[in-house]
Amino acid sequence: MPTNKQQLLDNRPDGEAVASNFKLVTSQTPELKDNEVLVRHHYLSLDPYMRGRMNDSKSYAQPQPLGQVMQGGTVGEIVESRNPKFAVGDKVVGFGGWQEYSVVDASQPGVLRKVDTTHVPLSHYLGAVGMPGVTAWYGLVKIIAPKAGETLVISAATGAVGSAFGALAKARGCRVVGIAGGPDKCKYAVEELGFDACIDYRQHPDAKSMSQALKEACPSGIDGYFENVGGYILDAVLLRANAFARIALCGMIAGYDGQPLPMANPALILINRIKIEGFIVSEHMEVWPEALKELGTLVATGKLRPRESIAQGIESAPEAFLGLLKGRNFGKQLVKLI
Repeated sequence: MPTNKQQLLDNRPDGEAVASNFKLVTSQTPELKDNEVLVRHHYLSLDPYMRGRMNDSKSYAQPQPLGQVMQGGTVGEIVESRNPKFAVGDKVVGFGGWQEYSVVDASQPGVLRKVDTTHVPLSHYLGAVGMPGVTAWYGLVKIIAPKAGETLVISAATGAVGSAFGALAKARGCRVVGIAGGPDKCKYAVEELGFDACIDYRQHPDAKSMSQALKEACPSGIDGYFENVGGYILDAVLLRANAFARIALCGMIAGYDGQPLPMANPALILINRIKIEGFIVSEHMEVWPEALKELGTLVATGKLRPRESIAQGIESAPEAFLGLLKGRNFGKQLVKLI
């Protein structure tokens, strides 16, 4: 049986996460039992939600246990099987965690999903045609529920969720404005992802300045907003929101280090009768087939061209993850393991 390098959560962050919160270990993969398969991971997904799991605090999911493999989405290949539904060579998506191999009881429903890599690259099943893409789809379709001609805004616009959101929203006839960090990301959002405009938040470091930039980019106001960040950007959006605007609240990365994020003017929610709804995409598995079908078609037809930042080797995962939290990635952050 092969040796398996793994990244464990060794200790919890005190404020900002650091590389020493993680510990690299090596173990032997165990012998397979009936119905189990051995998956060799090709790519590991790094996602902002993982930072919240590192804290020992009440949330929508249990904290990541100390001394265990960090949790995370993976894509890979079956290299040994004792399950009749999976053959050696099958490409699969799962939740194998920060390690090179995983042993999976494939008789449990939903733990592994076979994927077709004929028209969609394997890595995209962790991004545009995976959990981030479905996240964008759910927030857009089920919460914002846009009408053609409406103006929509999304923060973290060039990440895995944002890029999918842009393509999905344009397909519904909306004006789409992104918020991203740096001129290169904003150029990519407009020229390759098809956004109508993109605001560089680094040029607008407070709510007043950001609100003015939003006024210029959204002359008809904001009808829908997909929130990944929180903080002053949310305050700025509320200042420009139209009556009956809808906000899909997916992430609050500005507050993942544990400090509360106060709102400057929550009365605007009442004044403009704004709907704000938080959601966790794993609680809405019923929409995944419909969402994945649309996302796969967008990628296969070239209407969604997702970008990826790829770190090499499981050893690089902690630093790549910390970089993601600071916006150093360009597109979906992955770790290549093979």
